Amino acid sequence: MLSSKLLAGVPFAVAGAFLVSTASAHQAQSAQSAQSAQSAQPQQATPIAQPIPSALAPSQPLVPVGGYAPVPKTGQAPLAAPSGLQPLPSAVSPAAADAQREQDNLFLQLREASRQNDADRAAGLAARLPNYAIPSYVDYYRLKPRLRDASNDEVLDFLKRYEGSAIADRMRNDWMLELGRRRDWVQFDRELPQFVKNDDYQVKCYALLSRAIKGQNVADEARMLLDNPPNYGDACAALIAQLVQSGQFTTKDLLAQLRLAGEMHATGPSRRTALLLGASDTRAAQAVDVPALAMARGVGNTPAEHQIYLVAVGRMARTSVKLATVALNKNASQLSPEERAIGWAGIAYAASITLAPDAYDYWQRAAGAPLSWQQLEWKTRIALRRGDWKMVRSTIEAMEKPQREQAGWTYWLARADAALERKDEAQTLLRRIADQNSFYGQLAMEELGQQIATPPSAAPPTAAELAQAANNPGFKRALKFFSLRLRFEGTREWNWALNNMTERQLLASAEYARQNQILDRMVSTSERTRTEFDYTQRFPAPHDDILQPTAQSLGLDQAWVYGLIRQESRFVTDAQSGVGAAGLMQVMPSTGKWVAEKIGLADYGHGMLNDIRTNIVLGTNYLNMVLANAEGSQVLATAAYNAGPARARSWRGLLNTPMEGAIFVETIPFDETRTYVRNVMSNATNYAALFEHRPQSLKARLGTISPRSGGTGLP
Repeated sequence: MLSSKLLAGVPFAVAGAFLVSTASAHQAQSAQSAQSAQSAQPQQATPIAQPIPSALAPSQPLVPVGGYAPVPKTGQAPLAAPSGLQPLPSAVSPAAADAQREQDNLFLQLREASRQNDADRAAGLAARLPNYAIPSYVDYYRLKPRLRDASNDEVLDFLKRYEGSAIADRMRNDWMLELGRRRDWVQFDRELPQFVKNDDYQVKCYALLSRAIKGQNVADEARMLLDNPPNYGDACAALIAQLVQSGQFTTKDLLAQLRLAGEMHATGPSRRTALLLGASDTRAAQAVDVPALAMARGVGNTPAEHQIYLVAVGRMARTSVKLATVALNKNASQLSPEERAIGWAGIAYAASITLAPDAYDYWQRAAGAPLSWQQLEWKTRIALRRGDWKMVRSTIEAMEKPQREQAGWTYWLARADAALERKDEAQTLLRRIADQNSFYGQLAMEELGQQIATPPSAAPPTAAELAQAANNPGFKRALKFFSLRLRFEGTREWNWALNNMTERQLLASAEYARQNQILDRMVSTSERTRTEFDYTQRFPAPHDDILQPTAQSLGLDQAWVYGLIRQESRFVTDAQSGVGAAGLMQVMPSTGKWVAEKIGLADYGHGMLNDIRTNIVLGTNYLNMVLANAEGSQVLATAAYNAGPARARSWRGLLNTPMEGAIFVETIPFDETRTYVRNVMSNATNYAALFEHRPQSLKARLGTISPRSGGTGLP
């Protein structure tokens, strides 16, 4: 049902759901101003929480590690506090609480000193924490800034003391990067088999470099790995140089690397690759950063100079496809047929990521060009928009196996086979992914004639299973970190503790996370099960006492709203994005202010965004506005909520005829927004199945996207 409450004069949802006291508003505003610089963190799957501002600190001291008071499971009851922390028992004296806070503050300072590579300050602070609750991290932060000067024995001693822990694996990761930098391959090779996560891009490059130096042929593995020049650093640059020196990489490999670096706007790798080709690194950098100047210099005489020119053409196409095509046509006679095709591929890629009408024709001219993984994906997407299933199939088949076997390309290859009367092949591909509870898995289920429903719930965890989770040392460390608003470290410790758990242990661990109101960990933990399921863990509905009447008043689909919140914040109530979006629904400050004015919310202040009621009211009202602007399309409204209404309108405005919703989603130009819309729509389908107790259709929810007929302006 589409609400008629649009834009100016929109009354906000009340129904008893919105009563923000002046005191709570002032408290939230104070909290915003009190955020500490200690909070800076690498961006992770969930936003990083901030150290506890004084205005938000509980009236009683927080429980130290291992001392959380469990919260009884209450179904969909609202959470009691943003942090999910429980107060200490009253037996804890104020003096002891003050001492704990002082120790925590010293620990946060130690962490920051280590991150700043201030070894002397880190050593001094660590010395003041001899009995801290997490000694492994005290030792880690003391050693990390000294890693370049530390002896092997010192690092090995750390690894031995904390063997099998998350922080030991983190230290091994750091140390292996240092060993690679030193070219100490003897010690590097000893440590590599013990690196559990093995998820560091540069460590992978160093590992291949070590093998290549010993004379092993690693060219094929390197070609598969070296697909992201902005992340190369010293390790991958050294690997490429070694492969060239040993003859494992040919000129063809280097030319492909040069094109890829240009495509990804990686100036440093472009320079280095040009030098390996015997070309000018200055001209290579100009092709990436100042393509007009590079094109003005002409095509050049060598294959490397030709490729630099073609990189410039592709980069220019990002700004002006017209100028790029003029330049390519002007010098076509100086280029080989394959080089001309490469030039058109660069133009086609640039046109594709803006959904330009001529992109399909440019791909036709690029026939025969060697394509990067990104170009293959966008050629496929443009073929989907054109309905050219033969091109869809041939382009997916041209992908490397790991890319081709991703769920998305498996699904679209199946659709192409079905369209081309290859029914058996299509069914085989669909069955391969239909058991995945994801966007493409759900679409595959429907193509197979199955329905999307919630599976039977597993038996609840027993008291013994919950007790085992509560006694897990990794979870205790995680809870301590969460109490300090160190979500990155807490998440790392929590996830490490899940390694090698059984299905029952995972369900119990997810329930333990629910009891401690760490819902993002509950969701991600429960998602790991493959044979036993609890969809109330995977798709929780907290704050229903606020959200349900608010959504009902606006006529919003509650399943969709929860699907969006699950994607936005994973129910981390104090989530803060790198660009300033805040709270459960990740409302931007400017959007919050605009919506507050539209709905007549008096005395609204920016600091109120982290108040749960305020955040839900502002977020749902804004969602209702973008839904109306999108004429009721949840797909378009979801895209607008993430990328902005203007962009969503522009993408819709490029349509001449109605388009299948799944194809529209697949061809959203922004990677982040495309993934976001997929996840929100898949989430919403699961929530609807859970709420309504009946099967659902993702395809029906996606619907058909029609050309734009109008719409009011939104910020």
